[in-house]
Amino acid sequence: MCIRRKQLLRLALPLVRTHGFSREALSRSVLSLPEPHPAPLNETAVSALFGKGEDARRTLIEAWLSEGLADMKNAPSKSLKDILSHRLRYNEPVLGLLPEAFATLATPSGFCLFDASPALKHSTSIADEACSVSEDKSIGPLWYARRASLAAVYTAAELHQMNSPDTAYEFLADLLQSSSKLGNAIGDVGQFASYVGRSWAGIIKSRGVLL
Repeated sequence: MCIRRKQLLRLALPLVRTHGFSREALSRSVLSLPEPHPAPLNETAVSALFGKGEDARRTLIEAWLSEGLADMKNAPSKSLKDILSHRLRYNEPVLGLLPEAFATLATPSGFCLFDASPALKHSTSIADEACSVSEDKSIGPLWYARRASLAAVYTAAELHQMNSPDTAYEFLADLLQSSSKLGNAIGDVGQFASYVGRSWAGIIKSRGVLL
């Protein structure tokens, strides 16, 4: 069951472009198996495999984010600019769907309150992976400052991408050039968490999805 679930999630990811982060994308994943099913999964099967209601959509969104992290290893070089630009490029086919996807993750089941923890997980995991791919050797306090700075840079670039996709890469390059200043400005952990949470809320609000 676990192997089949992972396989179907992978097969559902390309369907996000045409069916969104939806239960339908998950249900149609079986049509792409080497030996395709004759029909999409029914609602009961989707719930059993991926979760009930919105939980199934969250499962798909989280799988898409995980795939984005793995894809960072395919950046054209080990420079942070190329790595983070490559991650922004991963967003492009589904850019219009991301505010609602982020809102889904940031709204706990059954509640309407905004939860910033998925935003922090998203930005810090990208920063960690960027440092890993770039073979960053920072240790101690510099390790934390470096990752906080990169997480903030990426969060700001992604917010910019939502509103001005044509200038997102230039904006990212400018931020990276001044990232040391940004790192100093948000060096406090609480301040950093607040910054990332507000930025993700801004991404969602900019499209009128939540809040």
